[in-house]
Amino acid sequence: MFVSTAGLQIDIQKPTILLMHGSGLSHIVWSLHEQFYSSQGFNVLAVDLPGHGDSEGPSLSSIQEISDWVKDLANELNLKKINFIGHSQGCLVGIDFASRYPELIERLVLVAGSYKLPVNQDLLDLAEAGDEKALLLMMKWGYEGSKAFIGGNPVKKIINSTREIREILYVDLKACNNYKSGKDSLEKINCSTLCIFGDLDKMVPLEVGNKMAEKIKNSKVKVITNCGHMIIFERAFEMRKSVIEFLKK
Repeated sequence: MFVSTAGLQIDIQKPTILLMHGSGLSHIVWSLHEQFYSSQGFNVLAVDLPGHGDSEGPSLSSIQEISDWVKDLANELNLKKINFIGHSQGCLVGIDFASRYPELIERLVLVAGSYKLPVNQDLLDLAEAGDEKALLLMMKWGYEGSKAFIGGNPVKKIINSTREIREILYVDLKACNNYKSGKDSLEKINCSTLCIFGDLDKMVPLEVGNKMAEKIKNSKVKVITNCGHMIIFERAFEMRKSVIEFLKK
């Protein structure tokens, strides 16, 4: 198991932030966030789920399994509570985790997420076949309408082989598609929750995100303008400022 801690030892006296990546990705997506949150007095745990990035083992096949994995990680590190920040698929994990393990969560931040993430069948079929077109389809929905990225497609740099598309991305997409208990989970969330959306997001349109936020008792919404699904890259500085203001209230 690999967890990036912004280069510092975990201090159990400090509050802790856990950063959960999206489908097929790894802790690298949080490279513009880790050091910043650490500098604000938090332990930072940017995880690689099993099979992703530098973590070994097969990918976990359901959102509930991933939640259980987070619970085991928190217990292993003797963390009483965590501030959970999830992006995209990571939001499903955050919703599930907060509803099933309320004693372990301090605050919840959901970035470009909803309580259900149905996956287009064409995308599922391409990913199952290990076809690179799956990445192009993801990028089209994830980035279209937002700014180009310096250095090229960040997703393609993380998922760069047929095996990774088939054994990691496909398993994640299927887990998203199969997660059906999100609506019930939302009603069980009692912690303070911040929902961050991009107004140009095609994967989670703003109206879908707002409907989710309405179902969470103690939630607030931040909309970032001229931004698509990949808020963590596109508007990292604006996003992390909002996150810290929320966590330090």
